[in-house]
Amino acid sequence: MDLQDNKRVMTERSHGLSRRSYLAGIGSTAAVGVAGCLGGGDDGDDVTVAHMPIFPDLQYYVMESEGYLESIDATVESQEFTNGPDIVGASASGDIDIAMFGVVPAMIAIDRGIPAKVTAANIKEPMAIVADEELGTLWEEHGSDAFGVWEEQNGEQFTFGTFPQGSVPDVLLRYWLQEEGVDPEADVGITEINGANAVFQAIANGEVDGTSIMEPVPTRVANEDLGFETFRTSSEIMPGQPAAVTLMTDEVRESAVGSEFLRQHVRATEFIAENPAETAAIVEEGIGMPAEQAEQALAGPLANFVTDPAEIESGTEIFAEFAAANGQTDEQLTTDGIFDTSIYDSL
Repeated sequence: MDLQDNKRVMTERSHGLSRRSYLAGIGSTAAVGVAGCLGGGDDGDDVTVAHMPIFPDLQYYVMESEGYLESIDATVESQEFTNGPDIVGASASGDIDIAMFGVVPAMIAIDRGIPAKVTAANIKEPMAIVADEELGTLWEEHGSDAFGVWEEQNGEQFTFGTFPQGSVPDVLLRYWLQEEGVDPEADVGITEINGANAVFQAIANGEVDGTSIMEPVPTRVANEDLGFETFRTSSEIMPGQPAAVTLMTDEVRESAVGSEFLRQHVRATEFIAENPAETAAIVEEGIGMPAEQAEQALAGPLANFVTDPAEIESGTEIFAEFAAANGQTDEQLTTDGIFDTSIYDSL
């Protein structure tokens, strides 16, 4: 997928002066990190945080709602994106200092020479394979041959609808299928869909037979009684599976702002664990999931919010191998090339 062909769709939430007039004169040099704005956390610095309105980026919405961002010795400006590839494109243009998005787009950014590393996990094992209940019945009798039996009975392939190729849900889906001896290109259909709401609508409208997706879709599907079920969780497929991470440019990592931001990230992770009702209200406001359903999701098996990057290192190795094999990165990245755990360890 050519990232430069993606149209950016974003909503800006400003916490201070915009950097746009300054960045407009910089160009699109990938080596530009924070565009020289940071100076070790002194007053007057500003930092731009990219994030997505998805469950795995919940720490950002908690930090914003609870005022934690105000504890950072810099002016924080946020930019909300609908997908990871657009964040990679903005990062390559020097527009982003900190990005909270999928681990695969983060690896792509690093592989493309953007000077940045992952300093925190946001969540682990947050995905589920959600499928038509009939697949479970067929699987009990036929195992992974269930997809072939489905095609014989229905006259068409079983079709998954999930985020675009290279996204975390897509990689997990393809990994699981291959582990089960199913060819993702020949034995099933995989349709690209942008956005969790669009995935839910595709299920509700009968346009797809299954998906690989994070909350809030599994809980919404269960509440709507659509004849779908959570067929597998990512903890069953890949223990320690990575998903959304926090990527920081080198200049941020080397400044006081990096430590300050991560300290607030830890506070947000703890808040989520200790205050489910309050967190559910934040989910409703920031991500658009009704608070009652959000509280169900927060109590479910996919709400594994963490900050410690060490918790996803093993799964990230698998994703790095998969990304290289599928041409999403030019080479297989090592964990040392992806992670900087020193900031979290220093806390």
